[in-house]
Amino acid sequence: MKQFVPTDEELIEQIRKGDNRTLEELVSRYEDRVYNLAYRMLSSRQDAEDVLQDTFLNVIRGLDSFRGQSRFSTWLYRIAANAALTKIRKRSRREKSESEFLDDVYAVKEATHAGVVLPDWSSNPATRLLGSEVRQKLGAAIRELPEVYRAVFVLRDVEGLPADDVAEVLDLSVPAVKSRLHRARLYLRNRLSGYFEEK
Repeated sequence: MKQFVPTDEELIEQIRKGDNRTLEELVSRYEDRVYNLAYRMLSSRQDAEDVLQDTFLNVIRGLDSFRGQSRFSTWLYRIAANAALTKIRKRSRREKSESEFLDDVYAVKEATHAGVVLPDWSSNPATRLLGSEVRQKLGAAIRELPEVYRAVFVLRDVEGLPADDVAEVLDLSVPAVKSRLHRARLYLRNRLSGYFEEK
């Protein structure tokens, strides 16, 4: 017999009525996704745990203001992404500035227009892409992205959110999301091409 699974909206309604067990169910439904998003943006387990805690505290505090104009998951991702971006901004180590990043992207575009062919490593076997070394290289390259490019890349390409949801989460237009995603992909492809040439 099929078990009844309440929708997010039904859970929210029960939470508003004071049902704490329902709150636990809502948290368990999304905690892994929020943690993974935060970890991919921050590359730190401690920071990801902090973002997870901050996100759900903000959800609990702001649940009465949630009106259902967007999906709950989109609203939750917005809170989590903002918490992660705040954590990134507070970090003391120097990260690549947006202008430095764009200089790199434009240099790659100019090189490709001049006939330089970047290796197409997208056809490599999936097993190679799952290796620990590759994950470390990719993670390091993603950390080099300026925060808004990193957020767009993680939400769209890693988490798989549609472009319109990413736009809503980050308060951007869909064309801005697509433009930043294209630049992030181009940068990462260039950054990792040398590694895949060696392999």
